[in-house]
Amino acid sequence: MKHLLEEVQKIFEGEQFLAQPEELYRPIDYTLRLGGKRIRPFLLLAANQMFGGKPDDVRHAALAIETFHNFTLLHDDLMDRSPLRRGKPTVYTLWGDNSAILSGDTMFALAWRYLLRQDHPRLRDILNTFNETAIEVCEGQQYDMNFEQRDVSVGEYINMIRLKTAVLLAGALKMGALYAQAPDDDTARVYDFGIHLGLAFQLQDDLLDAYGDTATFGKATGQDIRDNKKTYLYLQALQQADADGQARLRELFATTPADPEGKVEEVLGIYRRLDIRKSVDQAIADEFGKARQSLLDIRVDNQAKAPLESLMETLFDRKK
Repeated sequence: MKHLLEEVQKIFEGEQFLAQPEELYRPIDYTLRLGGKRIRPFLLLAANQMFGGKPDDVRHAALAIETFHNFTLLHDDLMDRSPLRRGKPTVYTLWGDNSAILSGDTMFALAWRYLLRQDHPRLRDILNTFNETAIEVCEGQQYDMNFEQRDVSVGEYINMIRLKTAVLLAGALKMGALYAQAPDDDTARVYDFGIHLGLAFQLQDDLLDAYGDTATFGKATGQDIRDNKKTYLYLQALQQADADGQARLRELFATTPADPEGKVEEVLGIYRRLDIRKSVDQAIADEFGKARQSLLDIRVDNQAKAPLESLMETLFDRKK
């Protein structure tokens, strides 16, 4: 895992993102230099290596998947009016809304250019995977916006986070497998691994927003509650509460009070009384279990699976 993370780092350190006009490319360079976990290019390299590929074979694909991911973040920040990303000011706060839109659009095109720089026998399948993934991510974002205006079922929420978060992890893995010309059934298994890993990852984020340590996880506890986000915790609480509790939750998540911290404490108190954390912990464990089974079913040597196994264990430990 460490070796592949170093390979990902080298790929991005060796790439030049600045060009002319500077006003267009400086926000792109700023965004891609902010760092982050680089999970998606890591997954692409790990899947490719697992099936016998080499980092140089997927260098441009790794750049493409991370450029696309950061394009989505750039536009998400604008839509959500988020002032910070990875502890730094977001692009629209520094350069304005128009620059955030235009630089983001350019990043989407740059991702495609990266993918087209290297020919491959399965390039059509690779491009189709990338394009379908991009469409699904946008569908997930629209569902997320829709859910702000209406009640949501747990099933609808799981589908939304599958589209908004999990398919990009799964798509990165599938693309890595396709570059290595892996068998179709194993390619499907590595995609399923990514879906379940992505669901577990997002459910963890929901949990950490309520219970995580701000210093460790880099975000203020309770921000989803302040923003009236209908997370898995909220939906589970709504299912388990009595009629009065349901009415109070709906009331709390329909307002922006003068005392947001009081609202956070009241909602967390409801979660504690209903033992919501236990439900979410179980859902996370279930998704990690499904991811682990998909990985076990892939027909390669266990040693080849080690980087993905290590990543899964690292992510699972985030909530401890």
